[in-house]
Amino acid sequence: MYLQGCPCRPVSDFLDEKAVQGLKQIHQQLYDRQLYRGLGGELMRHAVCILIENLSLSKMPFRGDAVIDGWQWLINDTLRNLHLISSPSRQRIKEAAVSALAALCSEYHSGEADSTAQEELVKQYLTELQSPEEMARCGFALALGALPAFVLKGRLRQVLAGLRAVTHISPKDVSFAESRRDALKAIARICQTVGVQAEGTPDEVVCREDVAQVYCTLLGCLSDYTTDSRGDVGAWVREAAMTSLMELTLLLARDQPELIEAPVCRRVMCCLAQQASEKIDRFRAHAARVFLALLHWDSPAIPHVPHRQELERLFPRSAVASVNWGAPSQGFPRVAQLLGLPAYRYHVLLGLAVSVGGLTESTVRYSTQGLFEYMKGIQNDPQALEDFTGTLLQVFEDSLLNDRVSVPLLKMLDQMLANSCFAIFTAEENHPFCVKLLALCKEEIKKSKDVQKLRSSIAVFCGLVQFPGDVRRKVLLQLFLLLCHPFPVIRKSTASQVYEMVLTYDVVAADVLDEVMAVLNGTAWDAELLVVRAQRNRLCDLLGVPRPQLVPKVTTCPLRPHGGPGAPSFSFFL
Repeated sequence: MYLQGCPCRPVSDFLDEKAVQGLKQIHQQLYDRQLYRGLGGELMRHAVCILIENLSLSKMPFRGDAVIDGWQWLINDTLRNLHLISSPSRQRIKEAAVSALAALCSEYHSGEADSTAQEELVKQYLTELQSPEEMARCGFALALGALPAFVLKGRLRQVLAGLRAVTHISPKDVSFAESRRDALKAIARICQTVGVQAEGTPDEVVCREDVAQVYCTLLGCLSDYTTDSRGDVGAWVREAAMTSLMELTLLLARDQPELIEAPVCRRVMCCLAQQASEKIDRFRAHAARVFLALLHWDSPAIPHVPHRQELERLFPRSAVASVNWGAPSQGFPRVAQLLGLPAYRYHVLLGLAVSVGGLTESTVRYSTQGLFEYMKGIQNDPQALEDFTGTLLQVFEDSLLNDRVSVPLLKMLDQMLANSCFAIFTAEENHPFCVKLLALCKEEIKKSKDVQKLRSSIAVFCGLVQFPGDVRRKVLLQLFLLLCHPFPVIRKSTASQVYEMVLTYDVVAADVLDEVMAVLNGTAWDAELLVVRAQRNRLCDLLGVPRPQLVPKVTTCPLRPHGGPGAPSFSFFL
């Protein structure tokens, strides 16, 4: 009625006193009859929160009335007990309560006289952010984000600090991805509510220092890859972080573009490019849309975007408007073009590694096609290939023992070696690329019991045998070590892949080739280690590779000094 009527007059001017009193008493009547409980209570809470919002927007003359405290209680109680509400209804009830709070505060908690109430409200909500219930954290985080500017005035830094704390991952709340997501949404909304001003008062507007902290929080959350029984729940956090980064950056571009520093803008665009090349269709599409929104924003243009001219040529507005970025066949070929831009190469390669080495057929197929298309274009450019391999090794080194990246990266390297992406390096003995790659692979599988990782590394070792020099002998030694691995499945897998390697690459002299093939094919590699070890040593002799030696392993007796008389010693074979 208020929105359709005359905004300059309260709705009460159009209603008689009986109707006004009837509206005011609805909440108390439901409370007295205990109708906020149970499944029926979910319907009542949702309906009354909508009523509170509409009555507040209608400027009903209830300021100072006890009904406001009742409404406030209902909102707070609903947000505090979201975990008791059924999952299908939880989101809409949470949104209704937050919207009701925003309208109620704007109409009934404004003015200096309500300063104490405002202080208590913010203090209570900040305390609730530490609740052991994740849903309570979600609700109160969004509630803080919905508060009007006059409530946040003088308390802005305190509120932002509380929300930033919710985004941090600790052992006790590592699975609280939804609360981290909602905290990010609240931070972005607060920035829009209070505005930005470079030299403004820190507790009233977002100032220069606050901008740096907010960017740090949002960018940090793009590294949230938390997984649990629900899957990659960290993706919800990353999606919210991308949206919040866009909203903050556009806000700064409109009002305070000088606060967008070049290193921050570079990191924002690079991280978005990485997300746009990863394996989950929905979030990859969202990242691409945010990336292009920032690139093509011209009111005014976002400053310091790396390689802006090249990006506008690769992603013209007219061409990308109709692209379905969630479709691997359309997204990956375009994103892979960013590999040619030095600023983006590392992050795009990091994202592509997870996609190329993934499990979904369409994702693997089209991400691989995009990568190989780029590699095909630089085969005759030694410097470009050197730059690419340098970045590739850096990605591997930075991701050592991070199985989320390193295992699919090994699979990607296997495909690249099998498709001769580095064939130009085979003309040089002990090329630095293959030497460093071998060292990184050895470090990655050191003491590993992960069968998938070990199998992927075997494939990479077999691909590395094509490089001549001492590195080939070291690769063969590594493979022969794996032929005597404690896990029979690894021994069998190694023998099978070495057999294929011998057929593919010319690494075995013709006079011993038949014997080598016979040993590989005729040995039961899942037999006892003593039997297997003899056959492995025979292969070493045939290929001129030193036999692996016994390695003593000494354990100290707890009652005698290290190495003293009576201290037992054990040995194991490699």
